[in-house]
Amino acid sequence: MSTSVVDVPAPAPAGLSRLWRRELEHYPSLGARRRYLGLTVISTIVLYYMAYIQGGVATSLIAAFHLTFKQLVLLGVLGNGVGALASLAAGLSDRFGRANMTVGGMLISSLLVAFAIPNASSKTEFFVLVTLLGLVEGAVLVATPALIRDFSPQVGRGQAMGFWTLGPVLGSLLVTVISSHVLPSHPNWQFSFRLAGFCGLAVTALALVMLRELSPALRDQVMGSERERVLVEARAKGLDLDALAHGHWRQMFRLDVLGPALAISIFLLLYYALVGFLVVYFATTFGYSEARTNSLGNWYWASNAVALVIGGVMTDKLRVRKPFMVGGLLLGLVGNVMFALSATRPETSYRAFTVYFMLSAVGGGIAYVAWMAAFTETVEKHNPAATATGLALWGWTLRSVVSVSLIALTFVVPATSTLVEHGPRVQQIAATYPAQVATLGKVPGDVLKALSLDPGDVENSATAVAALTGLDRGPLRDALQYNADHADVIATGQALSPDVVTRLADKSDSAAVDLAVAQISTKLGISKAAAGNRLLALAAAPKAQLDYLTAHVAQLTAASDQLKALSTIPAADLAYLGEHATDVVQAQKDNGRQWQHWWWVCIAGQLLFLPFVFLLTGRWSPRRAKQDAADHEAQIDAQLQELLAELPTPRTATEQVQASGARTSG
Repeated sequence: MSTSVVDVPAPAPAGLSRLWRRELEHYPSLGARRRYLGLTVISTIVLYYMAYIQGGVATSLIAAFHLTFKQLVLLGVLGNGVGALASLAAGLSDRFGRANMTVGGMLISSLLVAFAIPNASSKTEFFVLVTLLGLVEGAVLVATPALIRDFSPQVGRGQAMGFWTLGPVLGSLLVTVISSHVLPSHPNWQFSFRLAGFCGLAVTALALVMLRELSPALRDQVMGSERERVLVEARAKGLDLDALAHGHWRQMFRLDVLGPALAISIFLLLYYALVGFLVVYFATTFGYSEARTNSLGNWYWASNAVALVIGGVMTDKLRVRKPFMVGGLLLGLVGNVMFALSATRPETSYRAFTVYFMLSAVGGGIAYVAWMAAFTETVEKHNPAATATGLALWGWTLRSVVSVSLIALTFVVPATSTLVEHGPRVQQIAATYPAQVATLGKVPGDVLKALSLDPGDVENSATAVAALTGLDRGPLRDALQYNADHADVIATGQALSPDVVTRLADKSDSAAVDLAVAQISTKLGISKAAAGNRLLALAAAPKAQLDYLTAHVAQLTAASDQLKALSTIPAADLAYLGEHATDVVQAQKDNGRQWQHWWWVCIAGQLLFLPFVFLLTGRWSPRRAKQDAADHEAQIDAQLQELLAELPTPRTATEQVQASGARTSG
């Protein structure tokens, strides 16, 4: 059998070689490990800040690149799709290391976000660059938790994973905090990207100089507690690294690895929906601005971050993971159900949303950090040398599930597509012509279209006026038909003043007739003889029709003015409203209900997470877990004693001097 045995530590790299030769041949002290862990966490936070910044300025990106909602979702599908492939490739870090992959990924991401993406000149170029960013993030998703696992014994694994999971959460928090403060003064989306990219370059420089990783012989072992440092180094000298590296993928294709990886992926559907579409959801459903939505998101991500750290510490203290997964799941479901119900309640207050978000975030954070610790321990149980391989399968599963879910999302919330694509222009036209748009909202579009072709159409006129005035269409239609057939009679009646009309009712008032003829002649510009004939025709007209028109003259005049005012809207805008306004109004009614359906899908995914908790390694009872830890400590004591017994007996000072002299003379 071919062997690779570590007998003598390799010399420490010097000069510029330290920038790529990062392996530590000795297990570092607690202080050094904390520095490496902290640097890994900071790198992860900034990486996700750069990866998620597009969600914080989503509506600006939609406007800048004329994106439809489906195209915005497609961007997420592409990013997660290539990220899934990159996660699988990152499984090679078991053989080639994690630190260089992390530093290289940070550098590429920073350059993309700071320089390339803000200068994208077309939709296609923007898509390509953001997809490349997803490719890099998918690789680092595997490398960074592998580094965290390497530097954290199992007794502190929960706390360590709690800090690692701060990466995506605090990355999201940075997006919402910075966006809510920066967007009011710097609304252009390029500024937000550049700011994130320069933060990434600063952290990349720090990681380039300081980040290290364990040598394969050290990291390919399970370290239960800090007391095993000596044993880990001793065992490293006899490890067969080639044998440990053989069959990684086959060893990870197990139900207790693949099942929980799938379970946590569907558990996180809500998380990824909030990361990508929080701004779009609140803008289209509740009318929130980008800054206001990001301010609301602060409550979610801050609560989630605190829960991750506290949950990790508590899982280590009680030495169990599974009860925290179940308890966190149940707590999070309370907030998630209330959040889902609010989707169809537009009166829900900002403060209520903060409560729902805090419950969801705290519960989800506790469950997730416990899962991360238990999952890495389950992978270690099969082969600690295949840690990155197990994490690669998880990363691939996660990204694949997210991609599929995003495709499904477009079918569940089609109203959002309508609001994103056509809502802004419809709202702009409505703000410019509020009264006219109000008229359009009351009258059916096909009726208005028919009237634009034939303004004298009595049937459509009656429908339009009835919609604007609330009058019964039957009598209104008859009156309008009479008005159309006897325009001269109606004009004659409108030429008379009210007091003259009243005097004409008195048959004995002959002067009223002369006065009426004079008014008709003057107002209509006709001779008195013609005016007299008009007055006779008015007297012979059906009284019911004239009384109806007279009684409702104010309403009919106002409705006529409203319909005429539509001509002030430019033809292109009027055509756009005619084509899309009805759809936008209907989408506004449907949007909350459709998103609610998606939130129920996310909640169902969290419920499906529950049975897979039982597949992970670890105890349910804190008492039994503590007994296991005590037994393990006893084993360590015994192994340390054996190791001490095997060490050569120290020589006396005289013997050391004699040996030194013998070497000199030789």
